Amino acid sequence: MNITGKEFDQLADLIRKNYGINLGSQKKIMMVGRLQKILEEHNLKNFGEYYKYVLSDTTGNAASLLVDKITTNHTFFMREAEHFGYFKEKVMPHFTSSLPDRELCIWSAGCSSGEEPYTLAMIVDEFLGVQMALWNAKILATDLSSKVLEIAGRGIYLNEQVGHLPEIWKRKYFHKLDDEKSVLVDRIRNEVIFRRLNFMDSVFPFRKKFHIIFCRNVMIYFDAATKKDLINKFYNLTVPGGYLFIGRSETINRDESKYVCVAPSVYRKE
Repeated sequence: MNITGKEFDQLADLIRKNYGINLGSQKKIMMVGRLQKILEEHNLKNFGEYYKYVLSDTTGNAASLLVDKITTNHTFFMREAEHFGYFKEKVMPHFTSSLPDRELCIWSAGCSSGEEPYTLAMIVDEFLGVQMALWNAKILATDLSSKVLEIAGRGIYLNEQVGHLPEIWKRKYFHKLDDEKSVLVDRIRNEVIFRRLNFMDSVFPFRKKFHIIFCRNVMIYFDAATKKDLINKFYNLTVPGGYLFIGRSETINRDESKYVCVAPSVYRKE
């Protein structure tokens, strides 16, 4: 099944306006490949009919499925490990010595299938040790895709996915289910709260500000205006002295935000 230029532009514009994701014309083949089965299941003759189907679906399920199909959720444990090193060696000592209420708020924004927030949870648990029970150090993990959030909530991963983690982590934080899969222990899973969030929402439903925000390899899909708006939202949701981590291939220009760069792709609110 082919997609016309008009049909692609309609769907791409719908995705951009509602979810902030830019799909260049080179994504036509990808769109056809990922959506063709949906058209067949609903007896839709072309992508024009599919576009009308998504618009007319008042439940929102068709739009959610569209997002699940076109978003790429590539991640793995300890991705861009330098960030986790900085988080453990610089950020954690700073906040654990300066927060008298012992409440640490962390947000993994664009958490995909959960490897990033669970890695943060393991680092926090390891750093605090026996003091962990005295802290409220929950991690909020959000994503646009309901599908990956469901996967993340299970906390189950292939053994090869956790194979390169430190041996002590594998023994301490995982239980082998069988020869193929392992599951995170409950206390680490319980430290992470998963929620669906669209970055294009005008207001984010958070009551408190965050000490640390991780939003890595997400803004590469946004245009300049959307990216700038999101960075300013992050800034307003960061406590003074708090940190924002972005992807190593991403940058924040000085005219986009008041954040100060303190390390490669690590920014601080002064």
